[in-house]
Amino acid sequence: MSDEFYIKRCLELASIGMGKVSPNPMVGCVIVVNDQIIGEGFHQEFGKAHAEPNAVQSVFDKYGESAAALLSQATAYVNLEPCAHFGKTPPCADLLIQHKLKKVVIGNRDPFAGVDGKGIEKLKNAGIEVISGILDDECRFLNRRFFTRIEKQRPFVILKWAETANGYFATQDGHQKWISGALAKRLAHQWRTEEDAILVGKQTAIIDNPHLTAREWPGKNPVRLVIDKNLEVPFSNHIFNNQAKTIILNEVKTDVIGNIHYIQMEDMHFYLPQKIAFQLYLMDIQSVIIEGGAKILKQFLDADLWDEARIFTSSNSWTEGIRSPIINGNLQEQISVGNDKLSIYINTKI
Repeated sequence: MSDEFYIKRCLELASIGMGKVSPNPMVGCVIVVNDQIIGEGFHQEFGKAHAEPNAVQSVFDKYGESAAALLSQATAYVNLEPCAHFGKTPPCADLLIQHKLKKVVIGNRDPFAGVDGKGIEKLKNAGIEVISGILDDECRFLNRRFFTRIEKQRPFVILKWAETANGYFATQDGHQKWISGALAKRLAHQWRTEEDAILVGKQTAIIDNPHLTAREWPGKNPVRLVIDKNLEVPFSNHIFNNQAKTIILNEVKTDVIGNIHYIQMEDMHFYLPQKIAFQLYLMDIQSVIIEGGAKILKQFLDADLWDEARIFTSSNSWTEGIRSPIINGNLQEQISVGNDKLSIYINTKI
C-alpha cells in the first residue's frame, strides 16, 4: 500500500475527534509492519492521550509480549507532526523514539511554535527515517480550524443563513418565519456539535428567542455568543438557560453568573468583527458559526473576516422581506437537503 493510502486512513480516524479535541488538532495514527496495519489510534478528547500513544497502546493490547519487537520494525503514519513538547500529555515524538520505530510518515508539519519542526528533528536525531508532506492539502483541510487559529490568531469563521428562492432573509415586520426545512435544521444542529461556538446579534436573540443548542443531533452544545451592547435581551430568553455556556459581549459590565459570562468591550461600533475574533482567540475558541442577523453577517462580510459560508436556499418565495447578505466567494459545493439547496462558499481572498 502507498503512503497516501495510510495517511488517508489517518484522516478517517482523526475526523472521529471532530468537536471533541479543540483547541487541539484532529490527529489519527496508523502503525504498519510489512504492509499490515498492526495498530491504530486517534486523539479522542482534549486533555487526553494523543493519537500516537493510543495507536501504540493498541499494538500492546493486540500483540502483548510481541508488541515491542513489532514496533521496532514498524512505520508510523500520522496526519500531523508528532508533538515535541510537554503539554497536557508527554511528547509523542519521545514515545515513538522510545519504542524504536524505523520510520515515521507525516502529513502536515505542525505550525504551533512548540512543535513546528521540532518533532521531526527529534525523530531524525534518534535515527528514525522521516517523510513529510504526504497529502499535505487534504491534511490541512481537515485541520483548517487549527491552522487558522495558529497562523492568523483568530477562530475559523463560518457564516450560515437561510434565504428564500428570491433572496429574502427575514420578514420585514420582525416576526419569526421559518425558511428552510426540517432536514436543513437537523444538519445545522449537527454543525453545532462540530464547532466551538455559535454567535448571534441582539435582534436575533430577541425576535427568534433561539436556544442555540444541538437539540436534534447527539453531541456537545457550542458556546453561545450574543452581541448585546446595552444588555437588552430579556433574561427570560432561552440563551440564559443552563443548557450551555453563554457569553454576552457588551459595553456595560464584566461578570460571571452561573454559566452566563458577561464580557465588556469598548467602542463596539468600531471594528466589531475584528474585536470579536481577537476576543475569541484569547479564549481558545477555535471556530465559530455566525448565524445572524443580517447586520452582523454583513459586518463580517464587509470586513472580509470569514472562511466558509453555508447558505440554505428554499424553494419558496416571499413577496417582501429583508434582503439576504451578498456573498462574494468561491462556490465549492451545492447539494440538496430535503427541499432546500445548500451552497458552500470558501473565502479565497484571505
